[in-house]
Amino acid sequence: MLAAVLHEIGQDKLEVLDDVEATGFGPGRVRIRVRATGLCHSDLSAMAGVLPQPAPFVPGHEGAGEILEVGEGVSHLKPGDRVVVCWLPACGVCPACKRGQTQLCLAGFMNAGTPNFKRPSGDVFGFAGTGTFAEEVVVDAGCAVPIPDDVPFDIAALIGCGVTTGLGAALNTADVEAGSSVAVIGCGGVGISAIQGARLKGAAEIVAVDPVASRREAALKFGATKAISPDELPDAKQQVTGGEGFDYVFEVVGRSATARTAYENTRRGGTLVVVGAGALDDYLQLSMFELFFDEKRILPSMYGGGDVLRSYERTIALWRAGRVDLESLITHRVPLADINEALDQMRQGTALRTCIEI
Repeated sequence: MLAAVLHEIGQDKLEVLDDVEATGFGPGRVRIRVRATGLCHSDLSAMAGVLPQPAPFVPGHEGAGEILEVGEGVSHLKPGDRVVVCWLPACGVCPACKRGQTQLCLAGFMNAGTPNFKRPSGDVFGFAGTGTFAEEVVVDAGCAVPIPDDVPFDIAALIGCGVTTGLGAALNTADVEAGSSVAVIGCGGVGISAIQGARLKGAAEIVAVDPVASRREAALKFGATKAISPDELPDAKQQVTGGEGFDYVFEVVGRSATARTAYENTRRGGTLVVVGAGALDDYLQLSMFELFFDEKRILPSMYGGGDVLRSYERTIALWRAGRVDLESLITHRVPLADINEALDQMRQGTALRTCIEI
């Protein structure tokens, strides 16, 4: 079968190969025919070594498709079922799951250390225990979440990561207050979803901050009241908040420099929401005095900060009702054979989301 493989961490191109086989099928597992997958910035981060991931590996974790085969003990799925791939499934029995913080379950991360694929030359891993840049993938049954027939595969794929992460950051983690002021730093697919979430919650002012003009223009269409480049942020802070700072600032880049900027533009007593996935060795520096004196809340948001399955259901309901726009998030489409074109689109900032059609 076809799959896009990164041979070594640090390479910037994937090789599309036809000698890859999905492995690991057995009890409690399912085989999925991938139909659509989104390119998320986390895939690029893993390729660059920012996020830890063994190589060689097949990137991709934002996918949807149909069940081809179910293993022994799997009773809630059958061949032909349409599913979204959940890269962070809840085991239901760990302390985090028992506390209701299913997004903090580590079961999915344990899967990342087991090869999902093989080639004649040896084992190949799947990113985040999945690897959706492939025609087929074998995952734990909990990673395959059924979706209704009216949800297209490309829309379902977005719900599998970026949309859930961005919407959830605003709806769950921040719980944005109606009438508040919001700034979103980084307006790709996840940032745009955070903007839509803030709009749903009734934020009065939503300032989108991004260096790419096309993304700023898109942000306005999705609900931002103002869209600016990073060097315009001081002026916007003055104009929108009288210099006090925003009630909520979302950092959706994953770098300490932008997190520091976000902190400085959050008002005293306001909320900084860290959504971007950054590097292990990239440290955010804050003084003990400012932490105490400013009383700003710093809220990391992992995968939308809430129950993933409930978040999927909520997003589908909002999409059906026309309250969130998911179709327009897909600005580019490419076949798997042209995956490197999609990588270039994301690096250049020309795409909100590129759908890889498989």
